[in-house]
Amino acid sequence: MSIVVARTVIVLLCVALCACAGIATRGSDSDDPFEPLNRAVFDVNQTLDGVVIRPIAEVYRATVPKFIRDRIRSAIDNLAEPRIFVNDLLQGRINAGGMTFTRFLVNTIGGLGGMFDVASTHGFPRQTGDFGQTLHAWGVADGPYLVLLFFGPSNVRDAVGLGVDLTTTPPSLIVHGNVGLAINFTVGTIDGMDQRSRNIESLDEIKADALDFYSRMRSLWRQQRRVQLQDAREAKEEPEELLDPGTQNVSPP
Repeated sequence: MSIVVARTVIVLLCVALCACAGIATRGSDSDDPFEPLNRAVFDVNQTLDGVVIRPIAEVYRATVPKFIRDRIRSAIDNLAEPRIFVNDLLQGRINAGGMTFTRFLVNTIGGLGGMFDVASTHGFPRQTGDFGQTLHAWGVADGPYLVLLFFGPSNVRDAVGLGVDLTTTPPSLIVHGNVGLAINFTVGTIDGMDQRSRNIESLDEIKADALDFYSRMRSLWRQQRRVQLQDAREAKEEPEELLDPGTQNVSPP
């Protein structure tokens, strides 16, 4: 399937799922109506994490020097700035969009392709901006809570947003066809591996302290997402501090 067809399918899916999210019943008996299915997917993710993802993340952290890992992290974050910029504008956040545009120029030119976050040291903190956030700004309801295979906690609206983000993030917009998809997949894999390596201890602590790890992760994700949705109202003046870094979509299984 070509990248154009893939994007068309995602747009159609977006319309359908957003409609479902908009008519979702508020104040229902359960805020997790798909809990049995979600727990099953959560268990699969946990198994994949224990067998594949965490071991690879541990090897990555043990073999790649921290300086190199930080440069990789910064470069990957810089690749996402154009997507963040577009979503900031779609949300009507002109100030945040200006900050993001400035960050991308400064870090790409002065930060050697984004390997160094020069912009943050000059008063331009990184902004949030994803399509799920944009849909929220447009009035689309959350929809039911979902646990996505590989990506973890989400909801109907943000699952749609994730699909759009995955197909509209460079380099797939620059390099078309299978090569662009392969590059995007590689960057996404490295991104997830790096995120997981940075959250090994934090996730271990959460799991050790939680009576129900599934419920705990659901609660932490909702708290973090609530903060991100609040950010959509205005540009952040301070760097983002995650409530729990282990609850990023690509990190927890």
